Amino acid sequence: MSHSASAAAGVRPVAAAHRISKRFGVTVALDDVSLAVDDGDIHALVGRNGAGKSTLVSILTGLVPPDSGTVEFGGEPAPPLADREAWRQRVACVYQKLTVIPSLSVAENLFLNRQGRGLISWGSLRRRARELLDAWEVDVDVRAPAERLTVEQRQLVEIARALSHGSRFIILDEPTAQLDGQAIERLFARMRSLRESGVTFLFISHHLDEVYEVCDTVTVMRDARHIVTSPVAELGKEALVTAMTGEATGLIALGAARSAPAGGAAPVLTVTGLGVPGVFEDVSLTVAPGEIVGLAGAGGSGKMAVGESIVGLRRAARGTVEIGGTTPRPGSVPAALRAGLGFVPQDRHREGLVPGLSIAENTTLTVPERLGRFGFVGPRRRDELGAKAIGDLDIKAAGPDQPVSALSGGNQQKVVMARALAGDPKVLVLMQPTAGVDVKAKETLLGTASAAATGGAGVLVISDDLDDLRPCDRVIVLFKGAVVAEMPTGWADHELIAAMEGIRD
Repeated sequence: MSHSASAAAGVRPVAAAHRISKRFGVTVALDDVSLAVDDGDIHALVGRNGAGKSTLVSILTGLVPPDSGTVEFGGEPAPPLADREAWRQRVACVYQKLTVIPSLSVAENLFLNRQGRGLISWGSLRRRARELLDAWEVDVDVRAPAERLTVEQRQLVEIARALSHGSRFIILDEPTAQLDGQAIERLFARMRSLRESGVTFLFISHHLDEVYEVCDTVTVMRDARHIVTSPVAELGKEALVTAMTGEATGLIALGAARSAPAGGAAPVLTVTGLGVPGVFEDVSLTVAPGEIVGLAGAGGSGKMAVGESIVGLRRAARGTVEIGGTTPRPGSVPAALRAGLGFVPQDRHREGLVPGLSIAENTTLTVPERLGRFGFVGPRRRDELGAKAIGDLDIKAAGPDQPVSALSGGNQQKVVMARALAGDPKVLVLMQPTAGVDVKAKETLLGTASAAATGGAGVLVISDDLDDLRPCDRVIVLFKGAVVAEMPTGWADHELIAAMEGIRD
């Protein structure tokens, strides 16, 4: 039911924010923002990084008080901030960075701080956990440590934990950022099923196709303000992107604008017969100077494992990787970097950033030789390189000495890209380079990759995001660990998706 329809019927929204404003120092995080989420809706909240989405979620979940404005649940005022259990009964948020504790079992995570006093009956705890998961059709072993679960399973455990408090309003913050295509479809099916059971969702995503696939209503924020709320069916993609950015997207044009590199040059990356038993086998590919090659595949294709083997995060059982005419030691990231490779890992939180260090320190971690002689680091030179990265990639930051932990997700990803480029690499390997970033940051990151190719680097983009693959001169497709197709530039979306899903003519 749309907001206007529910209002006409006298039904109060499950959650509503009325004229919320919030400042952090001189920064305006929210400026007179209102939002209403109707019962039974899957309501999308979209906007560029820095639009105010995270601050609004913090206020809707009672983590941060507004400077002005009010929050209501079912027409009743929100509880006092100190009453955390009352908030949990009304709203829950499943964050992109999941909050399950890896070393604890599924059962312990589900009832953390709710086991009761005195001796714990582990049998009773596990039985209650099994009943809870069965009720919401979550098929995981309650005795298993959470660290053994897939990202998809951890998300479902967090959703079940939220529902166990009694809340029927759940905020999903970038839930698909680390999921493959099939896992995303399963999540969407679960969301639709839960909606039929009386659960309402606020769905935050940078992937606009997902908004059109699973959401009923969409709210757009830009520059800390509410821009528009509309039924998804009544707001076209072009209008949605314009509302988010204030201008039309350049992603399609970015792919169309590239001209193919001149042929005849020796490859800067040659992968021959690479294999990891049970993951992928006999993968061979080349990337020439100035060429952008895509490596695509759905979940279980092995594409990320191929990328990890190329950059040294994983050691392949067989095959060779040659970078700029040299063969670095397999399974060694430093050896790959010395050979002339730069890379953006799949998970910026785990493998891409050191949160306590500054932008300048993160950007120059892999190029200490450029900061001074004889092992001495020159802070001035480091800050100069950090400032250059801020300018080149349009990083929204106070300066090069700002900790990366204080940046938005899109700006953190730009820092990871800046570090990949810091050594002027011959080969640039990008794994899911725009995961969890907004449209404008996506344009910047992909534009930077195209510029690196124009400058003579060979670029390998490993992704299942079609926007990431549009600038590619050709796309190699993996399915269940084997190369099944190679698509020249100009491919149609349905053809590439069909190949990724193993559908052949």
